[in-house]
Amino acid sequence: MNQFDYIIVGAGSAGCVLASRLSEQADKRVLLVETGGSDRSIFIQMPTALSIPMNTEKYAWQFETEPEPHLDDRRMHCPRGKVLGGSSSINGMVYVRGHARDFDEWAEQGATDWDYAHCLPYFKRSEQWAFGEDEYRGSQGPLGVNNGNEMANPLYRAFIQAGEQAGYDQTQDYNGRQQEGFGPMHMTVKDGRRWSTANAYLRPAMSRPNLTVLTHARVNRVLLDQGRATGIELEHKGRTRQFLAAEEVILSAGPIGSPHLLQLSGIGAPQTLAAAGIELRHSLPGVGQNLQDHLEFYFQFRCLQPISLNGKLDLWNKFLIGARWFFNKDGLGATNHFESCGFIRSNDQAQWPDLQYHFLPAAMRYDGREAFDGHGFQVHIGHNKPKSRGAVTVVSADPAQPPKIQFNYLQAQEDIDGFRACVRLTREIIHQPAFDAFRGEEIQPGVQVQTDAEIDAFVRQSVESAYHPSCSCRMGCDAMAVVDPQTRVRGLRGLRVVDSSIFPTIPNGNLNAPTIMVAERAADLIMGRQPLPPSDAEVASVATDLQRPGTPMRTVS
Repeated sequence: MNQFDYIIVGAGSAGCVLASRLSEQADKRVLLVETGGSDRSIFIQMPTALSIPMNTEKYAWQFETEPEPHLDDRRMHCPRGKVLGGSSSINGMVYVRGHARDFDEWAEQGATDWDYAHCLPYFKRSEQWAFGEDEYRGSQGPLGVNNGNEMANPLYRAFIQAGEQAGYDQTQDYNGRQQEGFGPMHMTVKDGRRWSTANAYLRPAMSRPNLTVLTHARVNRVLLDQGRATGIELEHKGRTRQFLAAEEVILSAGPIGSPHLLQLSGIGAPQTLAAAGIELRHSLPGVGQNLQDHLEFYFQFRCLQPISLNGKLDLWNKFLIGARWFFNKDGLGATNHFESCGFIRSNDQAQWPDLQYHFLPAAMRYDGREAFDGHGFQVHIGHNKPKSRGAVTVVSADPAQPPKIQFNYLQAQEDIDGFRACVRLTREIIHQPAFDAFRGEEIQPGVQVQTDAEIDAFVRQSVESAYHPSCSCRMGCDAMAVVDPQTRVRGLRGLRVVDSSIFPTIPNGNLNAPTIMVAERAADLIMGRQPLPPSDAEVASVATDLQRPGTPMRTVS
């Protein structure tokens, strides 16, 4: 019973997709291994409770970075899912594919056939869009996507209107023809529940007799024999066990777990492995390198009207919201509260949007605590195309010892400049007439933060991770690439990596949607199926006059 055709390590955003798709082949035995356990908790399934699983050791690896030298040596929180559904069971449920040019950039960097035209059909295949199908959106896939409560709070629409008044476009579907602009935000919620990949993909597949799901099992290493991956070694219920793969081992342990597991297996840079006391089995210097992430901070204002969610954060109101959700699966419990958003360019040289807004009709932190007494609202804003690069580095042959994580946030001047633009452009937007009836005092950063030096100091002290680590097992064809465009680990047979670690560069948006897309396309590659034909859907390119807020949009093409 320890022999399978495919072994998938990690039941997260990618692993659940792969388990579902690969087990569609009735004659193939599939093993899915997960370190965590069940996702049945109400705190996972109720969308509004998103801050709880992310900060709970039972459901998430509570990784920390090394002191970040360009963030005043702060250690940054880096949670990763440790539960069925992985990070799709602990994330903010925001559904953003990224800009079309993000994927064209992948192809330009050596990820052949991973351009937007080849990726779009797999976004569509994965999706069950609540508002019907068109050439950009899918309606028959497993992944439920909608807009929560349809922007019932007037602050959501005020944000969109303010963006338009500042000279930016409105976009009715940033996941469709045009990302750039302001509009409704989409979330992976269906029938009022978090629609993780565990709910969307894995649970319907678990009744198949050829799929085995093993939880509470920590994988120690990949077994290698003469240049081929033959299986895995893991710890389960106090025992060390081995499972063999007749065809392939697929690592879907995420941007921290996958490179760490490769290194533990003797696959990586020789000097890195030697320093950790690990025997070199296959030299691959790019393992763990090219690590990227998104940073963001909260732009917070007091609200002049008592309409924000800050009035719902007391225990009695939380009980009422939870009770309504428990019985009806609707109301404020059925949304992540990020229901409007924006994508703009930090400067007029940017080829596509590199700043992203999540609007929240409340002033609070990710852990759910109030930012201040009284009513408020906030915008999460970040520079999404960072130039800074970090690494995931094994430090010990002991699999229980976490790796060293160093992002080198804000190492590049372009990233510092991007956050200066975040502050200045956001102030222009929030001070448009649409917010006159709502906008009170600026709490954060505070009106005293004006010069470049003051903005830089505020950013160093206030930015937080947007929890989008990626790119640490980069896909490509050069010497530093870890996997080839077929997702195969370069130089080895029978071993692949399929998760956000194989992104060549980080997209302009949240990462759950592109991770699911990558797994959908990789499943066809693994099974030898004919890939879906590329799309010929056109993409809008829009430029904004950043110097004169209030001027009309210019169409570039």
